[in-house]
Amino acid sequence: MTEAAELPPAPEQARVVFGERFPDAVRYAELLADAGVQRGLIGPREVPRLWERHILNCAVLSEVVPEGVTVCDVGSGAGLPGIPLALVRPDLKITLLEPLLRRTTFLTEVVELLGLDHVTVVRGRAEEVLGTLTPVHVVTARAVAPLDRLAAWGVPLLRPYGEMLALKGDTAEEELKSAATALSKLGAVETSVLHVGEGIVDPLSTVVRVEVGESPGGVRFAAKRAKAARAGRTRRRR
Repeated sequence: MTEAAELPPAPEQARVVFGERFPDAVRYAELLADAGVQRGLIGPREVPRLWERHILNCAVLSEVVPEGVTVCDVGSGAGLPGIPLALVRPDLKITLLEPLLRRTTFLTEVVELLGLDHVTVVRGRAEEVLGTLTPVHVVTARAVAPLDRLAAWGVPLLRPYGEMLALKGDTAEEELKSAATALSKLGAVETSVLHVGEGIVDPLSTVVRVEVGESPGGVRFAAKRAKAARAGRTRRRR
């Protein structure tokens, strides 16, 4: 087993970004560097760059999330970007959606320890919660899957005129081009590539924004959502 490197001190930018929640951000970083590594959620080689590459890289997503909206972080994993976003934005109602038990256990522990009352952890896959999870304004994701596949999971969870914000790397423009047809079929009406985190992270964080119209996921998912909702109502009546 590879021994984890030591977590470096928090950079000054973290104090600026997290403000009064800075101590909680530090605690989260410590949990990632310790339990996160032990449970296989973070690679030991990532510990020296946890702040810049992971925590701050995700926290700056807050720059493009509207105020007071509902958010679903798909494939949340170790809580990236959901936990940093929650620390920066107490105005948001955030659901951390993750299928693996060991990860949801970690997420639940973090949420409780940091007192994130506006965050809920749900175990499941996006396609499994469709129709049972209340549609959200914003879906977030980071390093989950190629854009076309990610959109097929995330876009149907949106409410009409919502948006998916996916943290991507240097291939963002290429992924967007190759996924154009799939996104159109999913009800996307506008797409763009944004760069956020000026003065906080270098390089800037790259975000693919996918905005949808009145039918998130397209006609097929509208029917599937309605069927799942009817099944849910039937179960509740029993």
